[in-house]
Amino acid sequence: MSTEATPGVSAARASMQQAMKENLREYGLVLALVAIMVFFQVMTNGILFLPVNLTNIVLQNSYIIVMALGMLLVIVAGHIDLSVGAVAGFIGAVAAILMVDYGMNPLLAGFLCIAAGAVIGGIQGYFIAFMKIPSFIVTLAGMLVFKGLLLNVLSGRSVGPFPPLFQLLSAGFIPDVIGPLRLVAPTLNAAGAPIPNTGIVLHSTTMVIGILIVLAMLYFALKSRRDRESHGYDAEPFAFFVIKNLVMAGILLFLMYKFASFKGLPNVLVVMGILIALFVFITKRMTFGRRIYAMGGNVKAAALSGIHTERLTFYIFVIMGMLAALAGLIYSARLNMATPKAGAGLELDVIAAVFVGGASALGGVGQVTGAVIGAFIMGIMNNGMGVMGINIDWQQVIKGMVLLGAVVFDVYNKNKA
Repeated sequence: MSTEATPGVSAARASMQQAMKENLREYGLVLALVAIMVFFQVMTNGILFLPVNLTNIVLQNSYIIVMALGMLLVIVAGHIDLSVGAVAGFIGAVAAILMVDYGMNPLLAGFLCIAAGAVIGGIQGYFIAFMKIPSFIVTLAGMLVFKGLLLNVLSGRSVGPFPPLFQLLSAGFIPDVIGPLRLVAPTLNAAGAPIPNTGIVLHSTTMVIGILIVLAMLYFALKSRRDRESHGYDAEPFAFFVIKNLVMAGILLFLMYKFASFKGLPNVLVVMGILIALFVFITKRMTFGRRIYAMGGNVKAAALSGIHTERLTFYIFVIMGMLAALAGLIYSARLNMATPKAGAGLELDVIAAVFVGGASALGGVGQVTGAVIGAFIMGIMNNGMGVMGINIDWQQVIKGMVLLGAVVFDVYNKNKA
């Protein structure tokens, strides 16, 4: 009996090892994120996982993640966009002028700003796609142009504060329509009065949303696995599938619990969640997304197969412009003013997030989830090193080494394949 069981165990172990090897990039990112979070949780004496700090990490990196979604498409297509930080700063300044100086309705001003971002992206996309000017040159010129326009529009002054409705974009939280859930009663002082910040009261709506998201994630993961099996494709070992999804569900529920322990889900996190879901659908389910990967893998082959590569490139930069504009609105709402230095250096953080998230510098490779995880890795490193008191110069050195390591890992995998 033991002689019959051994080959089966060996085969299962080999199958698990093969699954880990094939998915090293995707799952390695998750493991890296968890390891970094645990490291900084220990090094900051528990500050990292405090609900207020986790909320601050989301708010501080929301505009980076929004732009990283568009930058992912740009990089997968084989291009680069160096202008996103300057465009975000410029759009934030335009929003400030419209809302603060002219009193325009925040919703109308926001719509006009995103439309302006689309126009900016379209202009740059036209030069890149139809005039065949390298994206590096076009967007470098765009960065200089919009940095200059930002200074011109603001005339060297800071404009603010914004209307309260607009501030809700980056500073507001979803309402608790269900009502608070008290898990632990607050501690009472000698006079019998509750001591502030004691006890545990949860934002019930946040917890319900978290549970529904986890159930939906597990449902679609199982459905995708069954679809692959029904069409005769190989699926990862079931044990590996279960462990992977339980770990992801546990992480998500833990984060939701932390948010629910503070003020609930930030409004900007809801916006990010909708955008992430939309871009996952675009890249995995739509022909538009598949064509981007095909073009990034081999532009000549894509053109010969009937893909209009010029038009596709144009659309990608329009999308990037719109997301840069939205990020500019979020950034300005968080600062509650537009400043002449707004957006400076953001393009570097965005590009770094996409590459750390597993996108290939050669194009054709990259995932939405990877870009989001990469952004959080960089954000948590910034937050953790700041809490630890590491000087900004050494922070830049460490971030640069992490970026270089991610690209070296990518090149190594490509050469090995």
